[in-house]
Amino acid sequence: MTDNGETPSRSAGRTGIVGLGSMGFGMALSLLRAGLDVAGCDVSAASVERFATAGGRGAATPAEVAKGADHVVSVVVNAAQTEAILFGSGGVAETLPEGSVFISCATMDPDVARSLAARLEAGGRHYLDAPISGGAQRAAEGALTILASGSPAAFAKARPALDAMAAKLYELGDAPGAGAAFKMINQLLAGVHIAAACEAIAFAARQGLDIRKVYEVITASAGNSWMFENRMPHVLDGDYAPRSAVDIFVKDLGIIQDMARSAKFPVPVSAAALQMFLAASGAGMGQDDDASLARLYARITGTRLPGM
Repeated sequence: MTDNGETPSRSAGRTGIVGLGSMGFGMALSLLRAGLDVAGCDVSAASVERFATAGGRGAATPAEVAKGADHVVSVVVNAAQTEAILFGSGGVAETLPEGSVFISCATMDPDVARSLAARLEAGGRHYLDAPISGGAQRAAEGALTILASGSPAAFAKARPALDAMAAKLYELGDAPGAGAAFKMINQLLAGVHIAAACEAIAFAARQGLDIRKVYEVITASAGNSWMFENRMPHVLDGDYAPRSAVDIFVKDLGIIQDMARSAKFPVPVSAAALQMFLAASGAGMGQDDDASLARLYARITGTRLPGM
């Protein structure tokens, strides 16, 4: 419904979305609110049913989602999943009309993004490299940050969907790959900041400090970071239900190591952070919230944290 209580028109375009998880579902709702005719699919039948109940059209396969679509938004985890939904059996490439655009939101190596784009564009379709940032709440509000690159035609075709999903859209280049590269720089910093925040809060607990007071002091001091402020309440509450999982940063910091090795560029700080995420995953926390690194530090040192 619009602000005046009317049902929005579906004249803004036909959209598909593949992936109705915590991010994709919120993005799908934002597309619906913008008046787009939205079809969605997911490996979870329950998620598709939930989307249909919210006013979308459920679909069984990516190919069904893409049939007749102006734009298809892909909200999956990695490059392998992106390739599968594009070019696998029942994939988007089977039915996406010529001149339509595939909007890829997965975090991946820029070279892989360029390769996928070349394969799709060879068939007369457009590929927009469009990683996202902002979390599930901003996805549901249509207030994501999107780091996008692609041809002017890809941007033009994708504009209704981008406007519905993003509060900030950065147009970062006229070819796929640049958006992915920008996202990896963001992920380098995000992973390092989470690891540092968890190390600091666990070390504070080891010193016998009141960690709620530590949080209050640090968030008002120069040592604060967005990740410290956002993630450390999970530690204070002993709540490690996944908002962003440990294994996401195992993947992303691993991509950064691969990129750096290829470029012969040293990244020792992010390498150290990766080892902590790997250790947390190996300790059985891979699907838990990424603030679980604090729990890992606590286990190693016998330090007491809330909920432990």
